[in-house]
Amino acid sequence: MTATIVSAPTASAVSLGGVGRRYGTFEALAGVSLEIPEGQIWGLLGHNGAGKTTLMKLLLGLLRPSAGTVQVLGTSPTGPEARSLRQRIGYLPESATFYDELSGREVLHYFARLKGVPPREADGLLERVELAHAADRRVKTYSKGMRQRLGLAQALLGTPRLLLLDEPTVGLDPIATMKFYGLLDDMRRQGVTTILSSHVLPGIERHVDRVAILGGGRLLASGAMDELRAASRLPVVIRARGTWPVGQWDDLAADPALFIVHRNGHELEVSAPADDKLEVLRRVISAGGVEDVALNPPTLDSLYAHFSQRISSQGGRR
Repeated sequence: MTATIVSAPTASAVSLGGVGRRYGTFEALAGVSLEIPEGQIWGLLGHNGAGKTTLMKLLLGLLRPSAGTVQVLGTSPTGPEARSLRQRIGYLPESATFYDELSGREVLHYFARLKGVPPREADGLLERVELAHAADRRVKTYSKGMRQRLGLAQALLGTPRLLLLDEPTVGLDPIATMKFYGLLDDMRRQGVTTILSSHVLPGIERHVDRVAILGGGRLLASGAMDELRAASRLPVVIRARGTWPVGQWDDLAADPALFIVHRNGHELEVSAPADDKLEVLRRVISAGGVEDVALNPPTLDSLYAHFSQRISSQGGRR
C-alpha cells in the first residue's frame, strides 16, 4: 500500500491517474497516481531503474502512457496543445551536453530560438546563473559546474511554469548549490512548480515541500516530511550530553519501547517512538548532569530507506 497524504484541493501543475508504461513485457511504471499542486517544490526519489526518468519523459510528452492519464498544467503533454505546453516547461537532464565549439552565449541563444524566446532573455539568464563572465568562452573550456549552470539557464528560458530537474546539483560546489536552491525558492514565490530528482537526499531535505518515492515502477509514498514521518512511525532520536553517575539511566533502559546507546561515558542516545518523544524528552531533560539535549526526527535518508524496503520485501520489481 502506498503511503499517500491527501491535501486540501488546489490547482494541480501535474496530475497522474493510474499511469502505467510498458516496454514490451517490461513494466517501467504501474498504477502511479499523483497530484502536484502549483507553486511547490517536489523531490522525486528512487533507486536507479525506479521509474523516475520514464515519469519525466511522460510529463515532457516524449512518451505516451500505456495506461492511465497524464495532465500537465491542465492539458495533455501529447495532445494538440503539446507544442505550446512545452514552451511553459523547463527541463534539465542529468547529463546536459552542448556544442563544445560554441560559446555559452551562442548555446543559450540557440535554445532561445528553439523556444521562441528573445535572445536578450538568454543574456539576462547568463547573469542570473553567474556565467556572464564566461559567456563568450567556448563551452569546451567550462568546468562541470559551469556546464550545469548553463543547463539550468536553458531550463529557465521562457519563464516556465513547471521545472523538471534531473540531478541538478551534480558538479556544483557548496556555494553554487546554495545559490541554486535560493533560485528555486525565488521561482516558487513566483508560483513556479519544480520537480527535482536527486540522490543527494540531505541536500534537498530542507528545500522541498513534498517528496514522492518511486520503487519498482510504483509510487511507494508521497507527502510532506512531517506526514511521511507520521506514516512511517520511525523512532525519533534524543541525544544528551553531560556528566552523570553510573546507573542514572537504568529506568530508561528498562523500558522495552526505548533503545539506548551510551557513548564515551558522557553521551546518551535514546531512540523512542514518535508518540512518546515528549515524555522521554522530559525525563532526559529533568535528569541531573544533563548539559545539552538534541532532538532528531527521521531524516529523508531514513524515510527513503524505510519506504524502499517494500520493494526488497516483495522480491524486487513485480
